[in-house]
Amino acid sequence: MLGTVLLLLALAKPVCPSPESAASRRAEALKRLLEVFGMEDPPPPPAHVKQPPQYMVDLFNTVANADGVTKNPDILEGNTVRSFLDKTHGEKMRFLFILSSVAKNEKILTAELHLFRLWPRVTNGPKRHHFCQVSVYQVLEKSEPEAPGGKKLLAARLVPLQGSGWEVFAITQAVRDWMEDESSNQGLLVTVQGLGGSPLDPPPLQFASGGDHHESKKPMLVLFTDDGRRGASLPMAGFPGGSYLQPQAPVLPAKLAVPRLTRPRSTRSLDRLQPCQRHPLSVDFEEIGWSGWIISPRGYNAYHCKGSCPFPLGENMRPTNHATVQSIINALKLSEGVSSPCCVPDKLYSINLLYFDDDENVVLKQYDDMVAGSCGCH
Repeated sequence: MLGTVLLLLALAKPVCPSPESAASRRAEALKRLLEVFGMEDPPPPPAHVKQPPQYMVDLFNTVANADGVTKNPDILEGNTVRSFLDKTHGEKMRFLFILSSVAKNEKILTAELHLFRLWPRVTNGPKRHHFCQVSVYQVLEKSEPEAPGGKKLLAARLVPLQGSGWEVFAITQAVRDWMEDESSNQGLLVTVQGLGGSPLDPPPLQFASGGDHHESKKPMLVLFTDDGRRGASLPMAGFPGGSYLQPQAPVLPAKLAVPRLTRPRSTRSLDRLQPCQRHPLSVDFEEIGWSGWIISPRGYNAYHCKGSCPFPLGENMRPTNHATVQSIINALKLSEGVSSPCCVPDKLYSINLLYFDDDENVVLKQYDDMVAGSCGCH
């Protein structure tokens, strides 16, 4: 008898998860979260403190609000923007960009060479011209680019000699060639000539190089791609008019964390009595150990849907026709095993991450279906 009592007490005793199982569970959860963001492993933080290119920061702020949620879905043609800095270590007018971090399945949409035009040199001679011709070539023969067949023209245009600022040249075809055959990447050559193609020595116009000028002015290749990852068939454009900032009802905040094993029965019952609505769900990248490689945002509000879908479903429940029929069948007990409709997101919105990849390039990536915009009974 005593043995039976001890056995019953042992069975009734709550079992707490061991530290090993908790750590394993967290590791598995973070692995699944990385899969959502299209990664196998988190990129390591940069070895030294690095500032992202201002162009990438400005692009992020144009596309997304402060917590990364897309506010203008029509700006990006694809879902990924990558920036690469020149690797020639200051060799003037020659540029090389290493594209090994671009996945083979990414569709190349547009590639741009960004060069910072310096203030013109002061010369004693007469200023007969206000413009010069800048040409960008794809290098085909690294040792002899000036030989016949040693280079291919990608872009050319007139550039004013006065003033300074960024000049952008389209080099999409060269990048597509490099992606097909990595060994063909011999870099780019830029020339500055007079209006009639005459040589200028020394050239009155110069661009900032990687070694001689501030990091914010370094030559840069900006690549727009699409990795083919698309979300569900729910409405998923940017939030309309900023109304997304207001939750559907005043609720208590929640955080992305290891779920509690138990909670009071009264709380669970209260959840079932509350109508279907949207509740905050904070995702904190610092809390999950990702703040070293994610530049922006520091976290975002994913929201989640919770509550009951009681009969009869009102318009405020945003029910589908199917959910309405299911609710009626459930209420009238017309069929066995038919449950009431579920409270789920009926609008999903995308977020954007600005981060350092494995090669310390800065990437802006858009991820679909990351935020519950509203909830309904389905």
